[in-house]
Amino acid sequence: MTDTTATSDPLGLLGGLIERVLKAGADTADAVFVEGTSLSVAHRLGKPERLERSESADVGLRVFVGRRQAIVSSSDTGASALDELVERALAMARSIPEDEYCGLAEPELLADDVPDLDLDDADEPSQETLAGWAAAAEDAARAVSGVTNSEGAEAAWGRDAWALAASNGFSHAYGRSRCSVMASVLAGEGTAMERDYDYATAVHAEDLRDPEEIGRAAGERAVARLNARKATSAQVPVIYDRRISGSLLGHLAGAIGGAAVARGTTFLKDKLGEKIFPQSVTIVDDPRRRRGLRSRPFDGEGIGTRPIDVIKDGVLGTWILDLRSARQLGLVSTGHASRGVSSPPSPSTSNLYLEPGGVSPAALMADIKSGFLVTELIGMSLNTFTGDYSRGAVGFWIEDGAIAYPVSEVTIAGNVIDMFARISAADDLEFRYGVDAPTLRVDGMTVAGR
Repeated sequence: MTDTTATSDPLGLLGGLIERVLKAGADTADAVFVEGTSLSVAHRLGKPERLERSESADVGLRVFVGRRQAIVSSSDTGASALDELVERALAMARSIPEDEYCGLAEPELLADDVPDLDLDDADEPSQETLAGWAAAAEDAARAVSGVTNSEGAEAAWGRDAWALAASNGFSHAYGRSRCSVMASVLAGEGTAMERDYDYATAVHAEDLRDPEEIGRAAGERAVARLNARKATSAQVPVIYDRRISGSLLGHLAGAIGGAAVARGTTFLKDKLGEKIFPQSVTIVDDPRRRRGLRSRPFDGEGIGTRPIDVIKDGVLGTWILDLRSARQLGLVSTGHASRGVSSPPSPSTSNLYLEPGGVSPAALMADIKSGFLVTELIGMSLNTFTGDYSRGAVGFWIEDGAIAYPVSEVTIAGNVIDMFARISAADDLEFRYGVDAPTLRVDGMTVAGR
């Protein structure tokens, strides 16, 4: 069961748990508490289809005995369950091998500034409000001429309360809310049908895109894909639509994560301080962006967060580090630890984005004699050691600088290191997904079709 004091005073709960485990024999310890509530409504073919609500509360305890650490978690915060949690954590910590890099943050590294980033919308939307969003999105999508069927629309809301306390003196908590709307529909008939979608997510409901706009965009995208052709295999410029251009930043984030760098399992392991993008490219990770989808006032180890230039003028300026990977590399944590209740911290980015360029998407493709605009990616093959890249793709063929016809069943391929070096950006950056980029152009990629 969950003790009602856990939700009303999570830091008090964690402080008491740490005091208990220290008295029982731990050298140091930290603990997290996560309480989550979510509500979602699905709508299909003009009718309500699904209503779901979930609530959870979990506590995680990390215990250190010398250089040994153990992590245990429970959804039961009653006194007897916490006693068992302490006993189990200590028994595990005393029986596992030492890890010379584990341990809590030194007090001087702890966040002394915990800003309010406006991450918690106090107003929980009603079931009727969410149902209205979903219905509006699907109705708008189905109203687009050429749309013939629907996979449905969904509206959702959720809130998490997150608290961290540790024996090094850190004790802070914050809440985060999120709401979203999506729609997915089909156009055409029989074997010539095509599907597409659109969605939006925001921390505050007032920042969410209009559901009708989302539905209309989904319908128009599906219709635009009708009568798709197979492209002829060629080496051409590829344009990444901004809906999926952030995927390239995701590959960068994975390659500069401290754990991969420390293991030597990344194609960028020797590239710190080197120019790997054109000079016009700057990529920023900003965990303190107000109402940011991945913002956080402190990281999962209590270390302060700050905006950081991952790439500045094309040069790789930093790894993404938590404490353990920083110690392995002889560096200092960059404040990028993420964690849940049942696993140790690991490094990850927050609001990662590529700064916009100086030309419109139309201007970015204006000189392309023959090329490919990608609007959806399917599957993934990325060799983390070499950077070799291959993905299924859907989109539109470009001829003489303009969209000519829809294309499906193709594969785009290259090497990520070479792709990074040939990126150019349009001016249409919007903060929609948490990892964001404007429309991007990558010259010299291989498109495999018929």
